[in-house]
Amino acid sequence: MQTGEYRRREPEKTALYRAVLGNLETFLARADARADEGRVLPKYVREEFRRYLSCGILAKGFARVRCPECTLDMLVAFS
Repeated sequence: MQTGEYRRREPEKTALYRAVLGNLETFLARADARADEGRVLPKYVREEFRRYLSCGILAKGFARVRCPECTLDMLVAFS
């Protein structure tokens, strides 16, 4: 790989991503169970967790780019 060449960061391979993915639904269900105690999880927190799980994932959207000089072709995930 040349210096400055794009390399996808692959968030799905990180420990944090796997922890959030594996525990988000349980966390949200427990948060909902505490709502009757007046402890409501803000909507923006839920949305940010869901956005985090979509960020940088090729299956959630990408652009195909090609260098006209070297004809290198690659996918760049939306973030």
